[in-house]
Amino acid sequence: MTIHMVKLCVGADTVEDLADWQERQLKKLPNPVHHTRMMPKRAEEMLEGGSIYWVIKRAIRVRQRIIDIRAVKDEEGRDMCELVFDPTLVRTYARPKRPFQGWRYLKPAEAPRDLKSGEAAVDIPANLDAALKDAGVW
Repeated sequence: MTIHMVKLCVGADTVEDLADWQERQLKKLPNPVHHTRMMPKRAEEMLEGGSIYWVIKRAIRVRQRIIDIRAVKDEEGRDMCELVFDPTLVRTYARPKRPFQGWRYLKPAEAPRDLKSGEAAVDIPANLDAALKDAGVW
């Protein structure tokens, strides 16, 4: 079963800030990466089509497919987790999310839907988004 991850995008005020940061990484690496201290216990499920959903300015706004999860060491030799992403950023409907530390799992049914080509990123209340999803509108 696929599971996603949700994480605060610290230091980014917009999706464009995230894209710029990752473009700089792509000059040195084949794919964008992010390091976190803890290895997800459900890593295998995340590698079955899971994505990271980035929280920017108190809302989930964009996602990226997770293509690899690796154990690495930091500069001081401490164990770290390296998340490797598909470079494509997929905008989503904004879903409000309170600040939290670290990351959280996100069930596919609770993930905001992707914006279709040409759709504007609109902040709609989470309960309305859920009701529309339940009604089959999206």
